Amino acid sequence: MKELKQKVLNYYKQQVQDKEDAFRDMIDALTEGAANDAKGSAGDKHETALSMMHLEQEKLNHKLKEILEQKSVLDKIEPDTVSSKIILGSLVKANNMYLFLSAALPKIVVEGTAIFALSPQSPLGSKLLGSEKGNEIEVNNTKYSIEEIA
Repeated sequence: MKELKQKVLNYYKQQVQDKEDAFRDMIDALTEGAANDAKGSAGDKHETALSMMHLEQEKLNHKLKEILEQKSVLDKIEPDTVSSKIILGSLVKANNMYLFLSAALPKIVVEGTAIFALSPQSPLGSKLLGSEKGNEIEVNNTKYSIEEIA
């Protein structure tokens, strides 16, 4: 399970890095587009176009900020750290599901195993923190039995 944890962490880090690169490229393209547009246009249409580009750039910057926060959480995780209690970076098997306590990220499949990434601030994540193998927790009328921790 420790090897799976390392692969999961690497996969999520790559996924977040790819998103960061894509958003940076989009922001650069918008910035370049606005600069080129400013050289050759004048009037109301020009102002509206610049305004729309600026709004789009703000949205992209906001999403980039979220991605950088996710990246920061993933960078804090030490894959070799082993703990009997669930901590940030733990890969937990509960109810035959694999939960990765890191940041709220999309479900992935690694080696045929579905992995759900949870934020420690989520209802389930916060209940899992500090729990040990064999513990049972309940969230939204669903009981989770902790089978393994890596």
